Formats: sequence, structure tokens, C-alpha cells
Amino acid sequence: MPDVRVSPATAEERPLLERLAQFYIYDFSELEPAQSDELDFDARGGYDAEPLIADYWSDPDRHPLLIRVGDKIAGFALINTHSHRGGRVERNMAEFFVARKFRRRGVAREAVRQTLALYPGRWEVAAAERNATAKAFWPGAIAAAGVSGLTRVEGDGAHWRGPIWIFEVEG
Repeated sequence: MPDVRVSPATAEERPLLERLAQFYIYDFSELEPAQSDELDFDARGGYDAEPLIADYWSDPDRHPLLIRVGDKIAGFALINTHSHRGGRVERNMAEFFVARKFRRRGVAREAVRQTLALYPGRWEVAAAERNATAKAFWPGAIAAAGVSGLTRVEGDGAHWRGPIWIFEVEG
């Protein structure tokens, strides 16, 4: 098992997380329909990550995390209280990204375990209907983290399209 560490991102690490978000958005762009221009490059040849992460340093209900393998940056997680069923939830995995170099090596699964352990409570994790990789990954990663009461519901189509896993993490 690689030496995976998940830790809160500091204000000084915000630019690092913004740069990592470029790769996350790029990966996600392949899931967009061909006619969509929502995830096109901007005039600089990148993406505007600001709307994705701006509130994570000012809202106490949001938590930016960095994932490391040894001394190397491997990804990030963003936690908030937005429910994909409408309203609020105690914890929601808003965004989760592990760089391709570190995938299929147990890094993401261990990062999920550590992230959930850092923030006990009632959780939701949602996967977009079109994201087959996430839909395959999340149930096993959540279950392996030793949660209780794991259930899956489908989004209602108005708030979310895709599966939503609901569970409890003991403190």
C-alpha cells in the first residue's frame, strides 16, 4: 500500500489546489456531450477553477483537502454540506480527484477512508449518471471505509441525475 496522507489544505496551498482542479475539470470534460461548451478551454487554454473552490477558505462548512502519496501531491477532496437531494446534509463529498498516475493502486480508496475518518457524521456521495468510473468506484470505496447504514438512492432528476450513497461515519 502506498504511503497515502490526506490533510486539510492551508490558505497557502490554495493556488496548488486551483492548479490541481484544472486536471480534475479536464478529466471531467470527456464526460460532457459533444455539443456542450460548458467545459471548453478558456482563452488561456485552461479552466476557471475559482467557482469550484472559492468558498472553501471562507465557509466553515466547507473543507478543502489535499491527498499525498509520500511527498508527492496526488489529488484533492472538497467536502461541503450540499445535498444532491435538495437542501443540506451534514457531509457531502463535493469533488474528489486522484491524478491518473496514482489510480488503480489503492490511493483513492485509502484517501476516501482517511477523508471519512477525518469528518464523522452523516454523509452523501453522489456520482453523475454519465460517470461510469465513479459509479463503479464509490460503493466499494465507501463500504471498505467501515461505514454503517450504507444505502443507495437515485437522484430525482431535478436536483441530481445518478446514484447517491448515504451512510454514517462513527466518530
